[in-house]
Amino acid sequence: MTSRRTAVGKLDGKVALITGAGQGVGQGVAFALAKEGASVAVAGRTESKLVVTCNEITERGGHAEPVLVDIADASSITAAVARTVELFGGVDILINNASLNPLGNVLDLTPERLADGLTSGPVATLRTMQACYPFMKERGGGAIINMVSSVAVRWDAAGYGGYAAVKESVRALSRAAACEWGVDGIRVNAVAPHASSPGLQRWADARPEEAAAFVAGIPLRRIGDCETDIGTAVAFLVGPDAAYLTGATIPLDGGQSRWG
Repeated sequence: MTSRRTAVGKLDGKVALITGAGQGVGQGVAFALAKEGASVAVAGRTESKLVVTCNEITERGGHAEPVLVDIADASSITAAVARTVELFGGVDILINNASLNPLGNVLDLTPERLADGLTSGPVATLRTMQACYPFMKERGGGAIINMVSSVAVRWDAAGYGGYAAVKESVRALSRAAACEWGVDGIRVNAVAPHASSPGLQRWADARPEEAAAFVAGIPLRRIGDCETDIGTAVAFLVGPDAAYLTGATIPLDGGQSRWG
């Protein structure tokens, strides 16, 4: 068990809403933000997973509450944001982490699967950002992190077209929101992580040779930890020390990807 939090954190007094926070990257970010003092709305579809995350945060001395949300449903997103405001009094930080990522070659990728990915990716990102915007503006600003992927700059894009389309759409929305909302004190950045999440493990189990080559191509020769590598960096990005950073894509991938 991790010791209870006693120190003053850089996110004290802030409220964070994190989607897909019941496991993996979302959970790691929830732990890291709570460690810095943020009150966390742990959002997702499976209540039992949300409760586990919240209980761990409580054991560490933080404050978190489970919030059910289906990111593919507009009314559920609206309700989740409203519930967060009801529980904590507002929203300062939004982490759009949950999404469905359609894999498959172009000839095998159905329009329906791509549509599901777009609904849970850029459409859900748009909806959550729009829903949180008035509350952030009311509080004088905020910080948004949208999770994307380096899949768009893979050395071999075969089989990843749908996935890349979803994540690149999220990147485009992130950049636009950063440009439009900076005047309101709202910063928007995208983060492209490599993390030891359940999703990555399923991919590695299904494609072991590709996964081994993937890790070998990372200069640091390892996959990032969801909390200490990804979560800690995200806590910095939404905090006061990154107050002049917006509209950027930050690759948390051990140096593997080549952006630009």
